[in-house]
Amino acid sequence: MDFNHNDDRQMLGDTLGRYLQQRYPMDIRHGISASQAGWSAEHWTALAELGIVGALFDEAAGGFGGTGFDIAAVFEQLGKALVVEPFLGTLMAGRVLAKAGGQEAILSDAITGTTILAFAHEEAQSHYDLADIATQAGEDQALTGAKAVVPQIEAASHILISARVAGSPGEEGGIDLFLVRAGATGAAVRGYPMIDGGRGGELTLAGAPAILVAGDGYPLIEDAVAAGIVALSWEAVGIMDVIKAATLDYLRTRKQFGVPIGKFQALQHRMATIALEIEQARSAAINAAAALDEPRIKRERAVSAAKYTIGRVGTLVAEEAIQLHGGIGMTWELPLSHYAKRLTMIGHQLGDEDHHLARFAALGRLL
Repeated sequence: MDFNHNDDRQMLGDTLGRYLQQRYPMDIRHGISASQAGWSAEHWTALAELGIVGALFDEAAGGFGGTGFDIAAVFEQLGKALVVEPFLGTLMAGRVLAKAGGQEAILSDAITGTTILAFAHEEAQSHYDLADIATQAGEDQALTGAKAVVPQIEAASHILISARVAGSPGEEGGIDLFLVRAGATGAAVRGYPMIDGGRGGELTLAGAPAILVAGDGYPLIEDAVAAGIVALSWEAVGIMDVIKAATLDYLRTRKQFGVPIGKFQALQHRMATIALEIEQARSAAINAAAALDEPRIKRERAVSAAKYTIGRVGTLVAEEAIQLHGGIGMTWELPLSHYAKRLTMIGHQLGDEDHHLARFAALGRLL
């Protein structure tokens, strides 16, 4: 089978890659990351004008893509440049709005880059369990509770929030989805820098007014998280390709005993293992992208398999690359250290290895 992107996706990826190479080099990225905002409105607008946000949504939602491989083409390039702008939250929240309907104006503004969305679902006690939600929605749709580690929540103008309706039966039922405007009364955000160079925040809700987007929203949450995992998997693939190329270049140029260290067979074997494992991760990411619009069990097993593989391989690639570089691999000045930190963060976002391995097995018992 041919797993190469079609011409349109290849053009999209090439266009995004050229933009990032020319206008988003590592020093610019570091400046954006270190800024108080933690993202660049200028680059966000420019990328939206290029159609990068629109590629994440289908035509019915006002975009021109929306498949797993469209998401892959975008996030692979974002990973290669370590982009910190709020693409993941906009993808996940926007996907819910598109499938739920009724918020077309906000979604349209998100696609054009004038509105930024955040997806606030996980809570401090949930430990990746999508059904473990304690935030409550009152009869007047006012929300009370807290959400933890929401990526780029400070950048968002609208926040999609999951909450239980009072008296709901628990488990997967009774979780509704609401939209809260940033800065609304009773909605407080505490932002902070994250280890990978992006920003996150804690959201505290104390009777915050909200608009109901969807009742019994658990299937929409699962779908959005599946899309988010596809995005993270391909972001990780892009990162690992950069790490592999940088490590190969170092092995060819760094000399010991008068010869490049890449001549040493032991190091060649380690690089061969890295290359093989990256291809395993790419295959898992391809499978997840292909399954995104499949029936639930097939989709969820594919994304859990990908997330497990990405987490395992990402750790291996980051650790091996740093060891092969020696002490310089940990320095701020070398881009490798920043790619390694982002890989580490991806390993924990939307579920770590242990969670998704157990989930893959549990879903298999439902077949």
